[in-house]
Amino acid sequence: MKKFNTTTFAIAISSLLMISSFSFAKLPDPSPEAKAASALTAAKNAHNDKVSAYQLCLAQDKVAKKYASKPQAGDKAIETPACKDPGKFEPPAELVVAPAPAAAPVVAVAPIAPVAPVKK
Repeated sequence: MKKFNTTTFAIAISSLLMISSFSFAKLPDPSPEAKAASALTAAKNAHNDKVSAYQLCLAQDKVAKKYASKPQAGDKAIETPACKDPGKFEPPAELVVAPAPAAAPVVAVAPIAPVAPVKK
């Protein structure tokens, strides 16, 4: 059986501790534009969820009406709640990203005329 080398063990432990210290590093805070973009994406995803729920409600109503058209003897009529259409996506006013400022106009500069060499 081989004897365990203490220097190899010490090097391995110190390198593992050094590598694990990187896991505690903190990322910088996102810029305001990145925060606004992520909030806008979250709002769009929430609206898409509402649209999906609306489409599911319509499909369930269709199946319920088909099933209710053939009632068994003694069954009551099935009433389904109305589906609420979420409408078109409109971003909240606080999430609308302001357009970037316009670039400064480009000023045309006249080309410099070539200068003839001076003879002495």
